[in-house]
Amino acid sequence: MSIEYLPTPTIPGAGFWEQLIFTIGEVTLIILAFFIIIPIVVLAISFLSIHHRRFYFPRLLKAGLTLTEGTVKALCKLFGLDDKELTAFFIHLHNTLSTTAFTAIPVENRAIFVPQCLRNSQCPANLTPEGLVCKRCGRCEVGKNIDVLESYGYKVWIAPGSTLIKRMVKKYQPEALIGVGCLMEVKEGIEMADKLGIVAMGVLTMKDGCVETMVNWPDVYDVACLGIKKSSSQ
Repeated sequence: MSIEYLPTPTIPGAGFWEQLIFTIGEVTLIILAFFIIIPIVVLAISFLSIHHRRFYFPRLLKAGLTLTEGTVKALCKLFGLDDKELTAFFIHLHNTLSTTAFTAIPVENRAIFVPQCLRNSQCPANLTPEGLVCKRCGRCEVGKNIDVLESYGYKVWIAPGSTLIKRMVKKYQPEALIGVGCLMEVKEGIEMADKLGIVAMGVLTMKDGCVETMVNWPDVYDVACLGIKKSSSQ
């Protein structure tokens, strides 16, 4: 006696649901790759670059660090790594990629913002709508360096905060700027400039703080003198 097998009943629309589930699975894998695998790769390349003091895949690195910053920082904490070193690396990478564009901009179209924390604690400077006005009292090095930078053709402001920077950028519309400050100040300034389409370069202070911080002024001049000749020795 032969056994007859009845055909498996088909469920209307089953093919659509199978395809939908398959598509959802693919999208999930892509998202996992973006939020886990890519940040790990970016982190590995970043620290490899830091270790060897050279940039590997610089444009890819910048895009990866920008898009996956939160995840990369979380991975740094997970592995016990210093995310401040990664932020400093990002600023250095940004400077390297921006050097050619910055050099091509005439100095009269550039601006420099230095933080008010560089001044002496007894600074007599007056606060105005355009920032602090240095009185050249000699208590710190800010005044004499502003004089030199202005002699090159720069517009220089002593900024008490980011609000003044935004206001001066809107008013004077520089094509390029140099931001001096601590890690987060410089990083935020670079991101703001990128959104406004302004070429930005960052110079980090030697220590963080709100009073009597320091910057290595030759580092400022290394950036400021790109594309121009010094008119006086520093």
